[in-house]
Amino acid sequence: MTHESSERKTNLWAPWRMAYIRELDGGGDGCFLCDYREQPQRDAENLVLWRGTHTLAVLNRFPYTGGHMLVAPLAHVGDLRDLDDAVLLELMQMIRDGETILRKAIGPQGFNVGINIGAAAGAGLPGHLHVHIVPRWGGDTNFMAVLGDIRVIPESLEVLYANLRTAAAELGLPKAAPVEA
Repeated sequence: MTHESSERKTNLWAPWRMAYIRELDGGGDGCFLCDYREQPQRDAENLVLWRGTHTLAVLNRFPYTGGHMLVAPLAHVGDLRDLDDAVLLELMQMIRDGETILRKAIGPQGFNVGINIGAAAGAGLPGHLHVHIVPRWGGDTNFMAVLGDIRVIPESLEVLYANLRTAAAELGLPKAAPVEA
């Protein structure tokens, strides 16, 4: 028996990743944020948490950690310099309110907040600027990510969505002129 044949092989299935891979390869139907902008009647299905006059907040379907949120302008622009002051202000207010809601709903110990501008900087959707709000906990980098490039997300997106909507209502947030569908 060779060493190779004596090793135990295990598959970890993540079928949801194929949608992400196809989007990166240009197999998607376009900009999902623009699609969400045009479909307010599907906000719950699309995991759109709330809308402002100029922005929207949505749960990331391909999260780094549970609660990974995206905040984006409604306009399809790829750079901060393309946003006027009203949009920039509302964007920052949505980020602030998103952090507040995540603290109440899931209790993270910290956050990574960031923007990737352009494909070379890692933007998976370079044409539509968006801000990542990634909740973090002490020790949330574990052996799964180190050994297998795998993330363990402990709660379904639908349950998390409901919890965040409840927290938002309890806190009276967002304060950035919400627009209901």
